[in-house]
Amino acid sequence: MQVTVSARHGHLGDDVQKQLKEKAEKLLHFFNRLTMIEVTVDLHKEHDKKLKVEVRATAEHKHEFVASDVDDDVAHAFNRALAHVKQQITHYKEKLQDHRRDADYGGNNAAS
Repeated sequence: MQVTVSARHGHLGDDVQKQLKEKAEKLLHFFNRLTMIEVTVDLHKEHDKKLKVEVRATAEHKHEFVASDVDDDVAHAFNRALAHVKQQITHYKEKLQDHRRDADYGGNNAAS
């Protein structure tokens, strides 16, 4: 599994990159079929004076989980984006598990 941390319009310190990479790797605890995690920090502050962090997790079978957030602080934006990706992964896993367990899948429900 590959984790990349990149910055646009500037440079992130090595310690910040390491911290973001370590936190991003924790997504494997939620879904071990991830093949790549990309974290992109856009340091160009627009008129709202906030920077943007995007987290993109790619899983087997070409499924992607993507989230972004804006904030004054890189860590806050990253944590919120990461939480959103975790939520997407959890929802996806529940959908897979419910599909496998649901004997009535496909709309063949009998009226009770």
